[in-house]
Amino acid sequence: MTTDILVITGLSGAGRSNAADDLEDMGWFVVDNLPITLMDKIVELGSASIASGESNFQRLALVVGPTADQGDVVAEIRRLRKSEHRVRVLFLDATTPELVKRYGSTRRKHPLDDAGGGISDAINRERVLLEPVKAEADLIIDTSTLTVHELKARIAAAFANEASDATMQTAITSFGFKHGMPLDVDLVIDVRFLPNPHWIDELRPLTGLDEPVRHYVMEQPATAEFLTRFEHLLEMLVPAYASEGKSYLSIAIGCTGGQHRSVALAEELAGWLRRHDYQPRVTHRDLPR
Repeated sequence: MTTDILVITGLSGAGRSNAADDLEDMGWFVVDNLPITLMDKIVELGSASIASGESNFQRLALVVGPTADQGDVVAEIRRLRKSEHRVRVLFLDATTPELVKRYGSTRRKHPLDDAGGGISDAINRERVLLEPVKAEADLIIDTSTLTVHELKARIAAAFANEASDATMQTAITSFGFKHGMPLDVDLVIDVRFLPNPHWIDELRPLTGLDEPVRHYVMEQPATAEFLTRFEHLLEMLVPAYASEGKSYLSIAIGCTGGQHRSVALAEELAGWLRRHDYQPRVTHRDLPR
């Protein structure tokens, strides 16, 4: 019988346990710190339980820690994807400084800090170790700036609404390059080629959510051609990603400070997606700054 399987992986301290708790609250059957050698057995038991009329295993979340052989993890994910089950991979990421801060506040030992090289060295080694499984991820969530409540909302948006599963979920994020690029996106578009409203006194205190800024951005000669070309690209990319089994597509639109151009264009592209029967989640990462 078909099972909805979610493999949860990612950097230590990035929120795997919180994500597992959130999924359990949403009715998923969660197995934490699962040895890879038992993954197939758990899935087999879940399928048998569904066949016998039990519903507990219809949605199965498997939490895999960093000490597992990542080559075996990738091989098992690929094997499961060839089965009748629906298989997705969630990867939780965070910046190294944020992870160092979290470990400092909890005074916990990093699982890879066995050589005495310190937290930063252990995090960087783990980051390299996890690159193969990160490449398999359907959804990457950067938890660096998220509270536990914000992470729960992201998890719920991605995995609680089963009615949306038939359509690929989309997300658009505006951001400012001077505050760093987001870690958890598929496509990054740089719109700094457009004139910056920051240099116009009456527009500087406003944002791309305000009509005067939106009008200024949309009236630039290059804007219409950019939107036309990018929307044509999305017309090809979005169905192609969906046909390859991609469940999530995240697009980041960046300008200098994440206040004006990127915000206005993120809203414009979100409108285009809605007109094409997608329901994008829109986030303006740097507006609170």
